[in-house]
Amino acid sequence: MSTQQTITAGVDGSPESLDAARWAAHEALRRNLPLHLVHAGDPPAGRGGLPDDDVQARRESGALGHAVAALSRTHPGLSILDEQVTGPPVGALLATARSSALLVVGSRGAGALTRALVGSVALAVAARASCPVALVRASPHPGDTGAAAGTVHPVVLGLDLARAGDELLEYAFGAAASREAPLHVVHVWTAPLIPSADAIDPMPEKERRLAAELAPWRQKFPGTQVTERLVHGLAGHHVVKATEAAALLVIGRRVPVGPRLGRTTHAAIHHAKCPVVVVPHY
Repeated sequence: MSTQQTITAGVDGSPESLDAARWAAHEALRRNLPLHLVHAGDPPAGRGGLPDDDVQARRESGALGHAVAALSRTHPGLSILDEQVTGPPVGALLATARSSALLVVGSRGAGALTRALVGSVALAVAARASCPVALVRASPHPGDTGAAAGTVHPVVLGLDLARAGDELLEYAFGAAASREAPLHVVHVWTAPLIPSADAIDPMPEKERRLAAELAPWRQKFPGTQVTERLVHGLAGHHVVKATEAAALLVIGRRVPVGPRLGRTTHAAIHHAKCPVVVVPHY
């Protein structure tokens, strides 16, 4: 494959992965980048066992071709690269991350059990990829949120002031700018409030720190409207609540890479009402 950066989407024949590929196509057009579709796994074949096994094998065998044909029809000007990779999906997708500006996966698995949960492949890739990872659920309108055409919905950034990184802020501001959408920045702190006469109100210091973190990015993206919100409570709850009318949620993951995602990121992936982009940052 070319070393040119791409928007990469993993496909496996499931409705979730096809909608993820559609969402990735919109993102590729926004950024003027090629779309790279990847199907990973051993060459599918009927197992001669349960009928459901044969149905899944047939669906997987045509997954890549079906996705390419569908997206070529709807986006004739989009450059689409397709690749069949043999081997475990997680390893194959992580390898593509090295040449990807963004890796897009469906956030629910293909099996009956994992339809109700975020797929193990999606979680493993989001936790370990070297590039940002978008997790997209199946939707009748996968361009962003399924909202009415012409309605502008914000990009939401969940920001931990103790772990803010330039990669995370740059991605969030860039995503809002490319959509011509406002950016809503949400910071939640969970330290207990102690109602005493000599307690120091943490809000003014947090407001100062948040303003300082955002100042250079406001200058770099002067056309982006930015709204700041600071709230005390459970970070996962408030970040998810902020996505009710959002086009996209952007949230960070610290590197060096760990085997699992943090509690807030995990909650966001499972419960956000919009696509979620997990951005690795230092």
